[in-house]
Amino acid sequence: MSFIVTLHPSGEHFEARPGESVLTAALRHGLNLPHSCRGGSCMSCQAHIRSGRVQYPRGTPSALSAVDQAADQALLCQAVAETDLDIDIAPLVTPGDIRIRRLPCRVQRVERLCPDVMMLALKLPGFEPFEYLAGQYVDILLREGERRSFSLANPPHHSELLEIHVRRVPGGRFSDYVFNDMKPRALLRLEGPLGQFYLREDSDRPILMMGGGTGYAPLKAMLEHAFHLGWERPIHLYWGARARIDLYDAERLLAWVGERPGFRFTPVLSEPDPGETWDGRVGFVHEALVADYPNLSAHDVYMAGPPPMIKAGRLLLPERGLDPQRLYFDSFDYAQPRGEGPA
Repeated sequence: MSFIVTLHPSGEHFEARPGESVLTAALRHGLNLPHSCRGGSCMSCQAHIRSGRVQYPRGTPSALSAVDQAADQALLCQAVAETDLDIDIAPLVTPGDIRIRRLPCRVQRVERLCPDVMMLALKLPGFEPFEYLAGQYVDILLREGERRSFSLANPPHHSELLEIHVRRVPGGRFSDYVFNDMKPRALLRLEGPLGQFYLREDSDRPILMMGGGTGYAPLKAMLEHAFHLGWERPIHLYWGARARIDLYDAERLLAWVGERPGFRFTPVLSEPDPGETWDGRVGFVHEALVADYPNLSAHDVYMAGPPPMIKAGRLLLPERGLDPQRLYFDSFDYAQPRGEGPA
């Protein structure tokens, strides 16, 4: 039995299938509701249930407090409708009214970027352009309704091939296939573009970017798009990784530092290899950023990476003067179905 979900104040409604999360049902109907990690960690999809009941087949997300539940708040990426629902939340609209589509694609190239990260270049059918914003992601659609989300690492003006970065996840169904068996010309299906993490072009404020691991991928797309637009705004990228080998695109970034007067790059390692020389920053990437920028009131901040980094940033950065409306983020939860990306 399906249920009807009605959104307020827009009045838009859609059908949610049995066992399907409210967010998944909304996306299936082309309604781009606020969300990020899709693992119940980042709270981006929190909404008020005006009427009706939901359940959590995987258990109540730990991020949802008892106070939230008592106030009829729900995390739509995990909540499954038990009845018809009325929800206080409005679909998000991306500039240009970009359309979510399902398309076949062919793997054009497979390239190992570092021991735990593989790059896939995906070729789409050529009958019409695939439009998206720098920073958005796509879902790779697997059998039995599963999907894996990966940020697009190339900017919209270079969309002949879609570039995604796939991190190896121990026991991960899709990442095991990518690392062990995938060959060029393999066929996949994708859905997108998705997400509200994209470069805002209507601001002239200095930009700080913070990436953790393969959270670098959407930031790379944003940087290339900003350079293409000829922006002169200062942009400072902080990229956190375990060891130097995990900074798989550092050479390109250092070249950009030399070519782009307004661009700065600070790598931060959490676990430098004792056998290598490293005279750069050590520790957590968010701590390095706030050490350099104790007052963030004049900045826009974009961050992408694992939930602990996103949670720390969301707590710490506003304390340093950042307007929460100027904080844009994408959380990569590797433990859930989305969790082999976005990458």
